[in-house]
Amino acid sequence: MTLTSPPLPPAPYWRYWVPRPPRFALPLGQIPPDFALWDVTHQRTVRLANWRGKQPVVLIFGRILAELAYSPQRYLDLVAINQAYPQFRNAGAEVLVITATVRRQGQAVVDDLKLTLPLLSNETGATFRAYHTGQALGAPLPAQFVIDAQGRLRYSHLCSLLHPNASPERLLTVLETL
Repeated sequence: MTLTSPPLPPAPYWRYWVPRPPRFALPLGQIPPDFALWDVTHQRTVRLANWRGKQPVVLIFGRILAELAYSPQRYLDLVAINQAYPQFRNAGAEVLVITATVRRQGQAVVDDLKLTLPLLSNETGATFRAYHTGQALGAPLPAQFVIDAQGRLRYSHLCSLLHPNASPERLLTVLETL
């Protein structure tokens, strides 16, 4: 009798297995790291610097588990942000959701959750690491950031068991102070 190992999950899952705590390593008032990521929703490349000097940006780093563990019922926070997307747009801001998913899985998320806001695919996880969001149990940890129209970081929220995602209302309140 030959024992065979079960197939390994996709590489991104293993990349995040070793826990790393989130860190407030980006100082408020500074310009955060730029990125260029694929927008699965609108089929285009999005670069953060393109908004500098134009409008505020809300970055939502979403924790979407590996494709094998994905379930749309787990992402009520993304549904809430998507429902509030018109309010963010009326406040003059853009919302960018960043996930560590491959494009195919990102498209499934867009379709399942009926997202209209941009969902950006960060397959390598480099943007999560640049923003020091942390990681645990196979996925990067969620976080939210608000960047003003001049491109400066004005709000950071790193999630944990004690501090879940910031609500759309909280993020809209931050935008009102800019």
